[in-house]
Amino acid sequence: MSTTVASIGVLDKAVAVLDAVAGADRPLGLAELVAASALPRATAYRIAVALESHGLVRRDGDGRFAPGLRLVGLGRAAAAAFPLADAARPTLQSLRDETGESVQLFVRAGEGRLCVESFESAHGLRWIVPVGALLPLDRGSAGRVLSGVGGPVVESVEERERGVASVSAAIHDRSGAVAAAVCVSGPIERLTRAPARRYGDAVLAAAAAIEASLH
Repeated sequence: MSTTVASIGVLDKAVAVLDAVAGADRPLGLAELVAASALPRATAYRIAVALESHGLVRRDGDGRFAPGLRLVGLGRAAAAAFPLADAARPTLQSLRDETGESVQLFVRAGEGRLCVESFESAHGLRWIVPVGALLPLDRGSAGRVLSGVGGPVVESVEERERGVASVSAAIHDRSGAVAAAVCVSGPIERLTRAPARRYGDAVLAAAAAIEASLH
């Protein structure tokens, strides 16, 4: 095996570890990391420790693995270089002001969804998703939008986090493919258990406005 091929193999394994910790709802113990990454125990541990030394993975007080803080900066840098986020920013801010709730813009990233822009609610009780956060596709309204599941507006209630509801709509590129998802999220006590009824029209209008700015 050549050095180049071997290096790519190590990179693939490192990405598997990063995907595992970033896609989890909580820090992972070693056994959980092994299961999520599908890597041998020794390999998963060795790579996780190496990533920890670079700030890409961190460990909590119980030694469990979680995304490292360096990923936040990398995520922000990637988002800043992403033209869709620039085009969407004024509309997303207006949507936050109109609804009073937190607003995010997600794009698909491998088997997950990446937050490339985020505006927080001014409420003391609010749902915060930082730019650069990598979340699963199979839970949450934005994940289902990016997976092509559901209609023009998709809502979710307590799918990923207890007490949180969200409603999302797709942003399409010129070919008609789903390029991103705009999402309003917040506590159930304000969004209710029917968030699409409350904010579906506003989210659809925001998605349409962002699409128009791209075409």
